This record gives sequence, structure tokens and C-alpha cells, in this order.
Amino acid sequence: MARSSSPVKASLPKQRRLLRTRRSPKRTTALTLPGAEDFFAGAEHLQQQDDAAVAPAPGYTSASDGTLAVHAGEKLRKNGMADTDSIATPIVSGTTHWFKNSDDLIAFKEGRRHSFEYGRYGNPTVSVLEEKISALERAEATLVTSSGMNAIVATLLALVPPGGHVVTTTECYSEARAFIRERLSKMGIRSTFVDLNNIVTLKAVLDQDDVTLFYTDSPTNPHLKCIDIKLVAELCHQKGTLVCIDSTLASPINQKPLTLGADIVVHSATKYIAGHHDVIAGCISGSEALIKTIRAWHQDLGGAISPDAAYMIIRGLKTMALRVETQNHTSLRMARLLENHPKIEHVYYPGLKSSPWYHIAKSQMTGFGGVVSFEVASDLHGVMRFIDALEIPFIATSLGGCESLVQQPAVMSFWGKSDEEKAKNGIKDNLVRFSFGIEKFEDLRDDILQALEKI
Repeated sequence: MARSSSPVKASLPKQRRLLRTRRSPKRTTALTLPGAEDFFAGAEHLQQQDDAAVAPAPGYTSASDGTLAVHAGEKLRKNGMADTDSIATPIVSGTTHWFKNSDDLIAFKEGRRHSFEYGRYGNPTVSVLEEKISALERAEATLVTSSGMNAIVATLLALVPPGGHVVTTTECYSEARAFIRERLSKMGIRSTFVDLNNIVTLKAVLDQDDVTLFYTDSPTNPHLKCIDIKLVAELCHQKGTLVCIDSTLASPINQKPLTLGADIVVHSATKYIAGHHDVIAGCISGSEALIKTIRAWHQDLGGAISPDAAYMIIRGLKTMALRVETQNHTSLRMARLLENHPKIEHVYYPGLKSSPWYHIAKSQMTGFGGVVSFEVASDLHGVMRFIDALEIPFIATSLGGCESLVQQPAVMSFWGKSDEEKAKNGIKDNLVRFSFGIEKFEDLRDDILQALEKI
């Protein structure tokens, strides 16, 4: 049985006030990559956050995302320096922590002494990672989990009680969608699915019923649709509804949902945050009150991440700002190139002026991400020939790492699905999803152009 969410709703007004205090102005900053002028020409007046002017998480002096990714949770800690003189974060592999005496234990239990007790409840290495992500998300607290799906499940179970109501979008992550529809219903939790761009329907649902939580991805996968987070948060909060945004395809560098009014932001940390295709993890960020509620459920679910995996993510995070900046730049240039190629029928990328999501993305993102989806002017087998002719990217699922990945959703994610289900999800046989890594743009460009010639 799910636990009561009354403490959660009681914390909502306070959360709104906290969110408002974290909002800050945006300014335009210089991009030092080659061809940066081209980036800004395509994005018109896309404003980059002036990292020095963005309000940091509590306990930090003003610092850029790049600096926070390197130092937050380590040299820049809420409670001062880390208890080590090692530049690299130590991997604390112990599962059990001991106490000096009973008074020491009681001080820990009463919250007067910060320490750890058992690995499933917390770990010093994991704690560094959580503090680092909190700084990047401008969050009060973060919980790191064993996978992105574990983060989603823990959030839903913790915040939505039996008799509760979840509203989500038809474009949200397919496994999350299945969990909401098939698993939560068995717990007495109702669900409503709305089109991501249908704000009128969302408003009608909020007006007609007591909705506990609104959950969606932005941008979505694989069509890169974007929701107006600020507008949705305002509509939901008027009705006492919490807002959870899966921001995986944006990364904390490109989008900060909490500063736009969301209550919770989740990520598959496997993707941009870890950034090297070598570790699976998830994370949940928000207010202290909400994360405390979710953490209690997470401990029961047992989705703890290992300290070794946490260390690998900490190491990967240090270069996230550089990686994402490169991926943003490459993807925007490639999207423009593909949009004008005679063998491409349609390109999905929120950074293109032709995208219906362009103005929303421009208003709430500082970069458009490293994933570009496009439809090739060919059939299922013609697109397979195109993908097989590519030399640089790996044919693989996932995204956000250093290496470029490519997949044909009809063959990869939707293999064996009916034509009706594929059509319902906008999956055509000629759709390609390309996750750009950090390889040189010119090399990727030449590879894609030569592969298109093989069709």
C-alpha cells in the first residue's frame, strides 16, 4: 500500500516560495567553440545563462555550471571542505558504519551529527554525487538511485497514494507509461494520458478532478517535443498538483526545471550526467521535504547505487559542461544540414526554427541537446542500408555519451510491435534517432553524407 501524501501537499506552498527565490535572470554568454557564431545565428536570441549570475544551491558561493560540475560536493561543500585532502573523491566501499559510543549513535539519530549507518540508507561517496547534482539543478536535495527507472518508480510510489490521480503525457518514456497504466492501477491509483501539446485538455482534467501529480518528459524521446514547464507548473499549482519533469534529454546543463516551477526533476543519470556509456543510475532532485519522502520509499525498494558507480558518475560529471556544449553545437549544425538535404523528409530538433517546439525550447533551455531524429526518404530496408553504411556511430540504444549512437526505432525499440502501436507513437519505418557524441563535427558530417549516398 502506498503511503499517505498529505505531508507532500502540505509542503507545496513552501516549495513554491523556495522555487521563486531560486529564479534568476538570464544573460548572453560567449561560446568559444569554433563556429560559435553559427550556433547563435540559428538560435536567434537564445539566451545562455550567465553562470556567474545564476543563483546556486544553498551553501554555495556563486559559481558556473562548469565549476560546480567539477567542485560541488567536494571542495565546494555545503558544510565546508570534504574530510580528505585527496583531489579525487574517495570510494567508501564499506556497507556498515560504526559509532564511538551510545551518545554518538543518539546524536546521529537525532540529526545532531552527520554520519552514515548502512549502505542502503546512504554512503559518503554517493553523498558527494548527490550534492553535486543538487548544485547543478539548483535543488535543496537530491537522491541518486540505481537506475533512471528506479528514480521514476520511487517518485511515483512515494508521492501518489491509493486513490490518487496521475496525469501524464502520451509522449512520456514508454516504460514509465507502462508502469503508470499497468502497475499503479492495481494499487488503486488512477491515471490520465493527455497529448503533450494539449494544454486545454490538461487544464480541463485539473479542473474536473483532484490530480496528485503531473509527470512528463521534456524534451521527449524520440521526437524532441517540449512542454512549457512554467505554464504547466502554474496551472498545476493552482490546483495543488505536484509537477515532475523527466529532463534526461536536456541534461542539467541545458535545462533546470526547478527554476521554472517544477517540484521534482528526474534523470536517467546513465545518459548525459555519467556521459561514458559505462554506468547505470538515476537521480531525483527537489525540496528537502519531497526528497525525504521519496528517500524513505527508495530505502524500502532497495534501489541503492554502489559507491563504485557513484565515483564513476562523479568523474564523468566533471566534463559534462564541456561534453554537452559540444553536443549542442554539433547537433544544431547537423539538424540544419539534414533539414536541407534532398534525401531527408523531416527533422525533429527543437533548435530548428521550423520546429513547433522552438519558441518553448528557446525560452527555457540554454542549449537544445545532442539528439536529432529525422525521417529518411526511403523505406525500412533503405534506412537499414543507410545505418549500416555509417562508420563512426555505434548502432545502439541510449544517448548522451562521448560516442555517437544511432538507431532505427522501428528495428530497435519498437521491433515486434504492431503497426497500430508504432503509428500511435509516431514511429515510422524511416525514422532515425541519432545521439551525437563529442567527435569532430566535420567527421560526423562527412560520414552521414556518404551513408545517405548509399540509399
